[in-house]
Amino acid sequence: MRHLLSTRDLPREDAIQLLDVAEDMADVQEREVKKLPTLRGKTVVNLFFEDSTRTRISFEAAAKRLSADVINFSAKGSSVSKGESLKDTAQTLQAMGADAVVIRHGSSGAPQTLATSGWIDAGILNAGDGTHEHPTQALLDAFTMRRRLHGSASRGKDLDGVSVAIVGDILHSRVARSNVWLLQTLGARVTLVAPPTLLPVDVSGWPATVGYDLDAAIAAGPDVVMMLRIQAERMNAAFFPTTREYARRWGLDEERLGRLKPDSIVMHPGPMNRGLEISAAAADSPRSTVREQVANGVSVRMAALYLLLSGAGPEQIVRPGGVR
Repeated sequence: MRHLLSTRDLPREDAIQLLDVAEDMADVQEREVKKLPTLRGKTVVNLFFEDSTRTRISFEAAAKRLSADVINFSAKGSSVSKGESLKDTAQTLQAMGADAVVIRHGSSGAPQTLATSGWIDAGILNAGDGTHEHPTQALLDAFTMRRRLHGSASRGKDLDGVSVAIVGDILHSRVARSNVWLLQTLGARVTLVAPPTLLPVDVSGWPATVGYDLDAAIAAGPDVVMMLRIQAERMNAAFFPTTREYARRWGLDEERLGRLKPDSIVMHPGPMNRGLEISAAAADSPRSTVREQVANGVSVRMAALYLLLSGAGPEQIVRPGGVR
């Protein structure tokens, strides 16, 4: 793997391999010493042009647990705020010897530009670009679903036949876009549920069905309900009348939670707007995988960095009993 920029072009075999390596990384997290020497001497730069807490910390934890050196670069207070271009920043990181760059950027396509421009030789991981994609979030979501559905026998498994309802602000969500393509690759059936104003103008090319009624989607019996955050910071117009109206029609409240199948799971990429897209009862219920997603994010990002930088095969991961 040279770069990880999108789930749309990720082959099924590569996706399953990455999820299986993440299983091994999750096993390492159960050890008393949670570090591997795999990336000792490698330098990972977290290049964040947008505010982020959980994604940046997750990548930082993943790199450090693989013994890499980590440099955190925030656009605020840096030379970028003085007008430095992405090209100049990339060439500076190249001169510093960066081996991998984890980039989050407000412009769609910025990671692709960095990977193909020739400005830097490092491997590029997309940590979210504009309203395009967020591939590691989709991978950790798939990892979480697979673990909930298959338990300890999840290695090598796909999500064939699993029905997933993705609900909320599809229009501004890179998480939704990455999930749609990855879940389709892994064999799941995806339904998008949102008010018409929060759907892209044309989703005819997406491998998903579209609905506007959350109650109807719940009645269909999905295996997974993924609630998305209302991204008010990206909205420059009124996309729904009031927050109360949105919560009443498209929020997962306690009553709707009770109508889900007994084995259905509830997901949210975080951070959550409790009381808007999801109630406290739903967020904190045993069905909820919110905290699992955070923990699994570190394992998945360890796997991505490992496959990007180690030059070794999955069979060379050090596990509790030694070398597998």
